[in-house]
Amino acid sequence: MTETRINADISPKNGGQIAAVQRRTLAVLSIAQITSGIGVAVGFAFSSLVVARLSGSVSISGLAGTATVLGAALLALPTAKVSGRGGRRAGLALAYGCALLGCLVTVAAITVHSWPLLLVGLVLFGSASAGNLASRYSATDLSPPGHSARHLSWVVWAATIGSVAGPNLAEPADLLGRSLGLAPDTGPFMLALLTFAIALGVIVVGLRPDPLLLARSAAPAAPAPAVRPRGTLRTAWQVLCHSPAALRALVAIAVSHTAMVSVMSMTPVHLNHGGATYSVIGIVLSLHIAGMYVLSPLVGWLADRIGRPRVLVLGMGLLLAAAVLAGTAGPHGVVQVSAGLALLGLGWSCGLISGSAMLSEAVPLEHRPAVQGLSDLLMNVCGAGGAVVAGVIVGALSYGVLGTVVAVMVTVTGAWLTLRRA
Repeated sequence: MTETRINADISPKNGGQIAAVQRRTLAVLSIAQITSGIGVAVGFAFSSLVVARLSGSVSISGLAGTATVLGAALLALPTAKVSGRGGRRAGLALAYGCALLGCLVTVAAITVHSWPLLLVGLVLFGSASAGNLASRYSATDLSPPGHSARHLSWVVWAATIGSVAGPNLAEPADLLGRSLGLAPDTGPFMLALLTFAIALGVIVVGLRPDPLLLARSAAPAAPAPAVRPRGTLRTAWQVLCHSPAALRALVAIAVSHTAMVSVMSMTPVHLNHGGATYSVIGIVLSLHIAGMYVLSPLVGWLADRIGRPRVLVLGMGLLLAAAVLAGTAGPHGVVQVSAGLALLGLGWSCGLISGSAMLSEAVPLEHRPAVQGLSDLLMNVCGAGGAVVAGVIVGALSYGVLGTVVAVMVTVTGAWLTLRRA
């Protein structure tokens, strides 16, 4: 039976069948998120070190992270465009397919000792992050009213497994690659290639029927849209002009991500000034990652229970507390910084989950991929810009000043969200 026939057979009245498809969709997205998350974490943990070895420059090694974030930003809109036309399966397949190609380029670059080519490969590698971000939106297409945040949160939570397991698999993968005759340092990227291939296969085979196409076919006839499609980016901006709630959600997501990346990226430098070992810094960052992902289902449930705007304001409050705690801690205040980073992750989780659910519900179904793609684009651009600005602030002034700047930013945003909600 073709997907078109399946979609035609499911009407809005047949909620049980749609619920069954949604359960399958969440399972497929979670499996893909886990496997691709391992690949993303391996590359993130290993790429800067490889760039440093090939280039002989610590400064150039910082471009590794920039390249992967740039890749995630560049693929956000193409993924959204393909999803809008051919469904979520097509969009996610594009993202993971580009990431798989990126792994091949990085392996070739390491083999021929070319760090510029490696950066090109890492840009393509960043497409996996674009796919992972788009997966969370795919989880909401078939969600019944009042359940989109918790459904989205389960897919976000699945990233925890890959984020924790990935870095620990980098060294064994390198040793295995060497034993198989591969060039040194290529093993982790071959592991990432395998995980992206699995994620691609899971999406292509398992995401049937396509949740977005099914949601469109099952939705009742809608009046003529106020916004006519004129390209992904232009359409997204037009939709935002007609939806204040979507605009508030987009701003909250961007601010949450900027605050999180800015403080998180400079915390290792701050602790290193106090003589903290790599193990101590690793523990602090692990607590931060736990704050980002472990409580995601609780955040999703809360957003559905008390409303997305309230959880967005709560998230800004948590980010404010995190900026104050971390920013007022000295280089030796590991415990205080750890508490701040854990709250930083939890505040980010509130902003991402409740904001993503609010954004999805605030725009018409036919325009959701475009607006969601724009959100992911701005999120990554703001994150990358925040990291650069944070480095300048800490270098010229101090980590405490960075905390103050972030505190002011989230306070203003929280006040704006509160006033707009009134």
